[in-house]
Amino acid sequence: MTQVQIENVTKMYGSFAAVDGVSVDIPDGSFVCLLGPSGCGKTTLLRLVAGLEDLTGGTLKVGGEDYAHIPAHKREFGMVFQSLALFPHLTVAENIAYPLKVRGIGAAQRRKRAIELLELVKLPGIEDRHIHQLSGGQRQRVAIARGLAIDPKVFLLDEPLSALDANLREHMQIELRQLQKNLGVTTIVVTHDQREAMSMADIVIVMEAGKVQQVGTPVEIYRNPANAFVANFIGVSNLIPGYVGSTTNFKVHDAVISLTPEDILHVEAPSNATLSVRPEDVVIHSDKSVGQLSGEVTFIRDLGASVEILVRVSDVEITSVCTPKQRPDVQIGNIVGVEIVTGRATVLAS
Repeated sequence: MTQVQIENVTKMYGSFAAVDGVSVDIPDGSFVCLLGPSGCGKTTLLRLVAGLEDLTGGTLKVGGEDYAHIPAHKREFGMVFQSLALFPHLTVAENIAYPLKVRGIGAAQRRKRAIELLELVKLPGIEDRHIHQLSGGQRQRVAIARGLAIDPKVFLLDEPLSALDANLREHMQIELRQLQKNLGVTTIVVTHDQREAMSMADIVIVMEAGKVQQVGTPVEIYRNPANAFVANFIGVSNLIPGYVGSTTNFKVHDAVISLTPEDILHVEAPSNATLSVRPEDVVIHSDKSVGQLSGEVTFIRDLGASVEILVRVSDVEITSVCTPKQRPDVQIGNIVGVEIVTGRATVLAS
């Protein structure tokens, strides 16, 4: 197990900062997701850790040792690329054992290791097949097995599941997480899928425009977003502009939403602010006098396991999610009451 320390790391392409002063510690044996939209710098940061890109500035330490100038092939890291980069002319066993061949390991030992890894990723008996004979999920597991062939100090994966269909992707998320737990290898995964990050990671690093916006456990980031970008990127959040008059009240036009000690304030009162409330903490009532706000129903979507209702309150559209049993008797066009359930809300700077 290996700790990765990233300190004030920067990567410049001309005048453009793809990674801009990033500092974060990745603990031994943890599963970390770099999460953010396309172009936010997460893949560049992974490539800097891998040694596939040179640092413009900052330091990178692995296990306390300075890795900034160690070439990629000497870092003893495993990596799975988004494209998988499997060799079609080689068998499954030869693909998995390729990193060992490069290191001069004998043929018999390479094949033995490949067979062991196929057992580990639950693909026994396919060592002599070729890549074109495998399904997408099987290819994914072969790529993971190849990344683990050298018993890596750190395991790096760049959007490893993006090409899989939804059901297989969720299945592979579970398998990858279980595999990492069993091996205890420090693992860093790049993804733009917040559901994937929330379901797999010990720690999520949210990035935007080359900078780290927040670091924390999935629950911490979901319940206590540091800013409006994180609140909206991690799941869905209602961002309601208003005015925090004190630590106990938030004003939206003429309405007052009473805050509780459990609500988190990232601003000092009094000031203009934004209330971040998750859809499951918004309750819609058919009686417009119930709740702190009222508005018009603009959209209803029944997703089977849940019902999504959108209500326009003045110039803000608020989303509520409930179970089918909790669904209020309302239709599009109805004027309804909107109850903001506090105790799990966050007040952010405007």
